[in-house]
Amino acid sequence: MQIIEPIAAQLGLEIVRVRMFGREKRKILQIMAERISDHQMGIKDCTSLSRAISAVIDVEDPIAGAYELEISSPGIERPLTVLEDFERWAGHTAKLELDRLIEGRRRFKGVLAGVEDDNIVIDLEGESDSALMPFAWISDAHLVMSDALLNMNKNAKDSRETKT
Repeated sequence: MQIIEPIAAQLGLEIVRVRMFGREKRKILQIMAERISDHQMGIKDCTSLSRAISAVIDVEDPIAGAYELEISSPGIERPLTVLEDFERWAGHTAKLELDRLIEGRRRFKGVLAGVEDDNIVIDLEGESDSALMPFAWISDAHLVMSDALLNMNKNAKDSRETKT
């Protein structure tokens, strides 16, 4: 939603993903965001973004019917939604789902190895060579929980606590 990104930017946040799901009686507008400065998202950030977005959505009314607004951080198993995510998270394990079959498969898991042109480079489990997956073919991608991600999250938290 184009009206959400400028609101987030004013708060120093970047939208990671916007998704609407659920049924007619219980629709959920899920917005994942993080601070531009450190890629973190705290409770205060969620609250500020929720209030700011609610105020604008109530006036603009872009969504027909009732819905719930859910604001969150991307979390440790964060979705990978833009090409730059695959470069930034190189060295970490990810799961990819494609919108088409490659060698009879849609789902792949491996260690991200960066980006080459508009392709994701990934070292697939059980394969000896790196694979190139066109970014345009990816329908869903997210990081897989690992000790390295947990340590990064812990170190970021410790760093924030030291500053306050």
